[in-house]
Amino acid sequence: MKNIKTMVLAGLVGSLFSCSNGEKADGYGNFEATEITISSEANGKLEYLNVEEGQVLEKGTAVGLVDTLQLYLNKQQLLAQKETVASKSGGVWSQVSVLNEQLQTAKTEQERIQNMFAENAATKRQLDQANSQVDVLKKQIQNVETQNAPIVNEVKSIDAKVAQIEEQIAKSKITNPIKGTVLTKYAEPGEIVSFGKPLYKIADLEEMTLRVYVSETQLPNIKIGQEIKVKIDSGEEMKDYQGTISWISASAEFTPKIIQTKEERVNLVYAVKVTVKNDGSLKIGMPAEMWIDSR
Repeated sequence: MKNIKTMVLAGLVGSLFSCSNGEKADGYGNFEATEITISSEANGKLEYLNVEEGQVLEKGTAVGLVDTLQLYLNKQQLLAQKETVASKSGGVWSQVSVLNEQLQTAKTEQERIQNMFAENAATKRQLDQANSQVDVLKKQIQNVETQNAPIVNEVKSIDAKVAQIEEQIAKSKITNPIKGTVLTKYAEPGEIVSFGKPLYKIADLEEMTLRVYVSETQLPNIKIGQEIKVKIDSGEEMKDYQGTISWISASAEFTPKIIQTKEERVNLVYAVKVTVKNDGSLKIGMPAEMWIDSR
């Protein structure tokens, strides 16, 4: 997944005026959101992709699948190969299985004795016996595996390949990573996709970020966590929103070139992010004003 931020730089302090009474906003900017591009993690035919632009998806929703038939057949082939190899072991695996079960029981008993010993309810001899039983079983398992090393190693190699295929099958299932709104759909069912191919783009639009720029003289008037007023155009009037300053740049930068006059572009400014709850009216790239006081 690739994080892409839409950052549209707009107006700066001192360049624009709003409201009929001539009052000037303290900052101008545009709304943005963190956009995530969901890409394919597998190669093959896209069996289905249940997303549409504008659709709101919940986190963890299964939205698509890349064909897994070939992976499934490869897995079955490996499992059959494992059975063939294991059958040559002369009962080694059944013996190891029995010893592993005994080891698990011994570990449970060991933990119980340790807890009792800590509470002075068991003797040091009982604890030593429990520890010794676990050690003996571990050595027995190791001896059996050592005597049949070639078979054991081959089976372990097959198990590793099966685990790799299972991971590939899991990655063929496309799961939505965050709750958000689908912005763009890049692929359709039936297409052949490859690893890294973008499938769709999504963003959480419930909370938007307004990026504005302020001058050095305005910095003493703002702080992180401060509530301010945000205004957008709404017909002939302005619509108000409550916003919270979430970030203030630690370094100055020259005014973005989008600012109209040369004089304003040579000024140093500081970027500020304001978090605003979206009622559905705010869109990515929409211009807005920041008002620090209660005007």
